[in-house]
Amino acid sequence: MDIEALRRETPGTTGRVHLNNAGAGLMSRQTLRTITAHLELEAAIGGYEAADQEQARIGATYGNIAELIGGRADEVALFDNSTHAWSAAFHALEFSPGDRILTGRAEYGSNVLAYLQTARRTGAEIVVVPDDAAGRLDSTALAALIDERTALVGVSHVPTSGGLVNPVAEIGRITRAAGVPFLLDATQSVGQFPVDVREIGCDMLTATGRKFLRGPRGTGFLWVRSDALDRLEPFGVELESASWDGGRGFTWQPGAQRFATWEMAYSNVLGLDSAVRQALDLGMDRIGERALALGDLLRRRLDVLPGVTTHDQGTQKCAIVTAKVDGIPTADVAAALARQHINVTTTVAGHTQFDSEVRDVHPLVRLSPHYYNTEAEIDRAVEVIAGLSR
Repeated sequence: MDIEALRRETPGTTGRVHLNNAGAGLMSRQTLRTITAHLELEAAIGGYEAADQEQARIGATYGNIAELIGGRADEVALFDNSTHAWSAAFHALEFSPGDRILTGRAEYGSNVLAYLQTARRTGAEIVVVPDDAAGRLDSTALAALIDERTALVGVSHVPTSGGLVNPVAEIGRITRAAGVPFLLDATQSVGQFPVDVREIGCDMLTATGRKFLRGPRGTGFLWVRSDALDRLEPFGVELESASWDGGRGFTWQPGAQRFATWEMAYSNVLGLDSAVRQALDLGMDRIGERALALGDLLRRRLDVLPGVTTHDQGTQKCAIVTAKVDGIPTADVAAALARQHINVTTTVAGHTQFDSEVRDVHPLVRLSPHYYNTEAEIDRAVEVIAGLSR
């Protein structure tokens, strides 16, 4: 990669160090131009007319997303965020008293709240699969827990609160063998390193545009394996997702379109497509290699600082790095970095509730570099933290 050229095409790299890509990545000039150009077109000729004029480019978004994750265009539905995409998939499943939802300790907070609500409403049971010695979801324990009562396995590929990468391909092998639906939250992994739904073997996958994909906020998508559709009844139905039969009935649209909504911000959709195409052009193998290397460099540099402890679990760790400085509140660490124009954020116990039951580590400062960051920026962040830890 020509990192300097990529940075010249990323306005946000000027004047600050952006280590908050797990929150929202920096958009490229091309993505920004794509979004603003469509907004200008809407202002000039009308919103409906602009969508009609750009119909081919809007339609191409589905195929580009499918190429990114190894699926098909008709298996993709667009949403305004990953949580809504995840909710659409989860609430399309039917749960009864005694059904079991198996998940991991790293599950994202909004997903956990949905599990809790469903358990309250239906009498289903939530089962948290133990971690292995490295802190990953224990696939052996998962296999032992799956039985005829298991209605879903729901897992976060990468948690919001650390560098863990769960063994999702092994989870997929287990769920396929058992015939159990597997819903994968890939919000923090798509765009950070290669993600292939065929290799993983999940039935449903959700992701966002705003994080490591570097797309605009207000974008997300759902991928649904075609042969999983007969298990799913979308919770909501509207004109884009179904067709009226002329009487008192309707039929679902084919493929993932049955999860679609009619109204979308097409400027954002085109911005998402621009970001996806940029990832495809650069190559997810190269993106992943550099992002993970920068995360590893940052983690190793922090690990040798006196009074600083990193808290990332797993055997393979990604570009999300979490740490704590002895004797200094995490909010003060983040504020010190912000004063030096270094963007980071902090973790919250309520965002990974099951993890917080066994690890009393939050809040932590969360630093998340991406491929357009430089080694010098890593050094700068470490230098600021080192000054606090002395």
